[in-house]
Amino acid sequence: MNLPNSLTILRVIMIPLFVVAKLWDSPNADIVAGCIFIAACVTDFFDGFLARKYNQITTFGKFMDPLADKLLVCAALICFLVDGNEEMPAWVVIVIISREFIISGFRLVAAEKGVTIAASWWGKVKTFTQMLMSLLLIFHFEQPVFRTIDTFFVYASLVLTVISLVDYIYRNRGVMRDIE
Repeated sequence: MNLPNSLTILRVIMIPLFVVAKLWDSPNADIVAGCIFIAACVTDFFDGFLARKYNQITTFGKFMDPLADKLLVCAALICFLVDGNEEMPAWVVIVIISREFIISGFRLVAAEKGVTIAASWWGKVKTFTQMLMSLLLIFHFEQPVFRTIDTFFVYASLVLTVISLVDYIYRNRGVMRDIE
């Protein structure tokens, strides 16, 4: 297994560690959760960077890298709901997670047709924005300016989620033709 794929697997392993830290009832839980989340985000950057730089792009990486991102962000979103974070409305979580299920289903249909669909530019921007939003909400700074920034990133993530869904389906609409 190459290094980029190993980093993707490491990110998946970090997800339950993040969840335990985020839901842990301790004064330092958010700091630990935030550090784990940052480490997972760093692996996301480096797995893609290294795969492109050393021409180690694999079908596994094309599938698992975006899936690991989805799992990480969805885990954070669910933790925010459990935590009662006021900046994260449940309906936004539902829209974001629904998009991830739709795209995953779309990828499965494509895979059955022998087509591997890599992440798009819009998807990458969406993921970056969702990860930044998650970090802001993990650390949940109490100053009013940060509450405004948090809210901005929640809705920016929502808008980019919808745009990336529409773009993804439109660009790959041929995959859905002739479905039985």
